[in-house]
Amino acid sequence: MPTAAERLVEFLAAQGIDRAFCVPGESYIALLDALHAHPSLDLVTCRSEGGAGFMAVADAKLTGRPGMVLVSRGPGACNAAIAVHTAEQDAVPLILLIGQVEKRDLRRNAFQEIDYASMFRGVATWIGEATDPEQVPELIARAHAMAMGGVPGPVVLALPEDVLAMECRAPLPPATPSSPVAPSPADAARLAAMLRAAERPILLAGHGFEAAGGRAALRAFAEAWQLPVAVSFRRQDLFDNTHPLYAGDLGLRNPEAQRATFAEADLVLALGTRLTDITTQGWTWPAAGQRLVHACADPRFLGWLFPAELALAADARATIAALDREAPAAPATRAAWTARLRDIHLSDCQVTPRHWPDGVAFAEVARLIERAAPPDAIVTLDAGTFGAPFYRKVAWVPPQRLLAPVSGAMGFGVPAGVAAALRHPDRTVIALVGDGGALMTGGEYAVAVAHGAALKLILSDNGSYASIRIHQERAHPGRVSGTTLVNPDFAQWCAAFRVPVTVVESNDDLPALEAALRAPGAAAVVVRTSLEAVLPQPG
Repeated sequence: MPTAAERLVEFLAAQGIDRAFCVPGESYIALLDALHAHPSLDLVTCRSEGGAGFMAVADAKLTGRPGMVLVSRGPGACNAAIAVHTAEQDAVPLILLIGQVEKRDLRRNAFQEIDYASMFRGVATWIGEATDPEQVPELIARAHAMAMGGVPGPVVLALPEDVLAMECRAPLPPATPSSPVAPSPADAARLAAMLRAAERPILLAGHGFEAAGGRAALRAFAEAWQLPVAVSFRRQDLFDNTHPLYAGDLGLRNPEAQRATFAEADLVLALGTRLTDITTQGWTWPAAGQRLVHACADPRFLGWLFPAELALAADARATIAALDREAPAAPATRAAWTARLRDIHLSDCQVTPRHWPDGVAFAEVARLIERAAPPDAIVTLDAGTFGAPFYRKVAWVPPQRLLAPVSGAMGFGVPAGVAAALRHPDRTVIALVGDGGALMTGGEYAVAVAHGAALKLILSDNGSYASIRIHQERAHPGRVSGTTLVNPDFAQWCAAFRVPVTVVESNDDLPALEAALRAPGAAAVVVRTSLEAVLPQPG
């Protein structure tokens, strides 16, 4: 008779889940044993629960299936919480399995016990806990459905140590994926009429196009209806940035000229986005009086702060598919509007080379990567000022992928790179991290090395939490507090992973960085990055 743990693994494998990330713990040792015996589910052992969780989030972004992360109770769950928050903010399906205290000890404040329903309420899409082995198949099936349904997100399932090891007679339930909801024919016809009449429309594309085929569907729809496309926060790889219809992103500190022009749109078509604060430029766009059509698979995000003339509780791709029966058309004046948006975006992409006394401006590193990276490269970014040029100075063209934390979580870049390199060993994967994030989860580079993954690691070293330092200089000029870092010798730190190391001290060393990117195998590059280049300039 199989154990509850074995039934759980059997269900996951049946859904095509082939990889899980973990930090081992005695509270789910029966699950570890079930994974050991399974022929098709790869278990990746990580160095921190936060790193394991970030890997699972990145893997989910690449596969469209729930990322799997396994942790022990108490401290392990606390460390993994950052991945739950990231998955929620990024609209990524994630299943966090937590080995819980034994059933007899539940709610007794036992060693390392936490009530996970209370802990994760407000951030997880669903939280469950098994108290009987017969419940496990049902609960893992529900967890999978909740992670994938509507707006994808994280779910948490607590599994008591003894329950996992018990025999389970319950049959495996079938997976019940939800079918994408489409708008009614009447709403589709109404939307088509609005699109035909709009002289200055903007299509705002969000997470709803992340799944396989979404990018191609988005492009085909935009081209058919001649709609300029803007992407929501940190989703630059949804649409070909070199395309004449690409109008830029809605992110941090958009140029005033771009914001003012977006406010002139006579129709905003927001598809597959929750219209969160950064994408809406601090809740200011769409502006009062602008016509808004908002399609989101979860009705909770409709009509909140932004009343829509047409609010569709519908899947983004199903929405555009519903317009296949409509004849695309556009006013002749729209071409000038699209060209204007495109020109404003391109004017923000310029990088003027300049030598700085304290290192290299990271915008030049970004442009070098744009030039040297293969057409199918995967780039993962940590949070930090060093990453800013990759959102506006680099043109992303599918099938290239940009994996960056919408949540702004530091520590994402290296684990995400590890997951990407394991998932796509045939593609060039470049992970970029600052000196702050590097010492949070950079040790996960050891996981890539252990698996023989050819991950390219680029580390920006400027001795500062630069993003916060910038805010500090604006609010309290000259009063530096809490943002200076005293770093180790990062070249030696990288060399400890037994990979070739390149050090870039100035612009003259940039050819060596390009050579490291083009060389086969893993590599690490430490870039002495100019802090002066990003700080507010006097005058």
